[in-house]
Amino acid sequence: MPIITISMYPGRTEKQKEEFAKAITKSAVDILKTKESHVIVVFEENPKENWYMAGSPL
Repeated sequence: MPIITISMYPGRTEKQKEEFAKAITKSAVDILKTKESHVIVVFEENPKENWYMAGSPL
């Protein structure tokens, strides 16, 4: 059972997240040869001020 976690800034609509989750699920089914009902997509929304790259804020 694949669990796919997406980290992103807050601000996307529920519709956008739903469309993205459907696209990711379809890709997982096609590539991993699993059942759609076995794919879990989790969105973790963290504010931009919590993101750093190479020690510097994004």
